[in-house]
Formats: sequence, C-alpha cells, structure tokens
Amino acid sequence: MVERIPMSMRGNQKLREELEQLERVERHAVVKAIEVARAHGDLKENAEYHAAKERQGMIEGRIMELKDKLGRAEIIDCRTVNTERVVFGTVVTLMDMDTDEEITYQLLGPEESDVKKGSISVLSPLGRSMLGKEPGDDVVAKTPGGIREFEIVEITSSPHS
Repeated sequence: MVERIPMSMRGNQKLREELEQLERVERHAVVKAIEVARAHGDLKENAEYHAAKERQGMIEGRIMELKDKLGRAEIIDCRTVNTERVVFGTVVTLMDMDTDEEITYQLLGPEESDVKKGSISVLSPLGRSMLGKEPGDDVVAKTPGGIREFEIVEITSSPHS
C-alpha cells in the first residue's frame, strides 16, 4: 500500500509550481547548456559540460521526487481541520513551562515546515509529541536545546488552506 503524505493545499500548490518551473524552464535551460558545452570540444576535460550534466541529474532527481510526493499527497484544507485535538494543519499555541512564554506553531509536513515562519513538521520531535493532545495537556519534547516542557493553551484552524 502506498504511504500517503499529508499536505496542505498551499503546500501542494507550491510543489506543483516548483515542478512546473523545473519541467518547463530549468530542464530546457540545462539541455541548452549541455549543447553549448559540447560545442567546446573534448568532453573529458570540459568542466562546463560536466557541471551541466551534474545539474541535469539534480533537476531530474528533484522532478522525480516531486512527482512521487504529489502522487502520494493527501491534501488537507487546514481551514477546516478538527480543532478538538492537535492534528496535521492545526495551529497550536503552547506555553513554555520554563519561560512562561507563549509560542504558536502550525503543524505541517516536512516539505512545508519553516520554524521562522511559524510552522513545524508533524515529524519533528515537538510535532510528534503534540499529535492527539488537547488544550490543557502537557507536552514533553526532546529538542536540540534539550528536553522542553510545554502546555497546550489553544488549538485553532489555519486561516490559510
């Protein structure tokens, strides 16, 4: 059975745009670069040619990766997720038990998460430890800074899809 990948509608759109850019622009540009480099003669010592071929391999690899992820995507509208418990797509406000500071994160997939923009992966230590929890529950997570304790203050849906 194919393992589904939870993905927000925005995350899905972003990956589709990246795939289109790679297939319609980058792929053609690297083929041209290879043609130009070939015209320079001996391919054994042609750094331009080898760099272009390496770039082509990276582009084709990323295209395959994106097609795989998009093919396995379980697209979730984060505006309509159940907010009784922490699930993919919810926005969770936590109280740091050490500092008494509140922090808010949206739980998204690994491709979409960006701590600087307020989202973390459901596969991260903190993300995994929050899944299924309710407001008032304590969360203990092993982070790069050590063991951290939080209390879930609030769970809401996202204003974005």
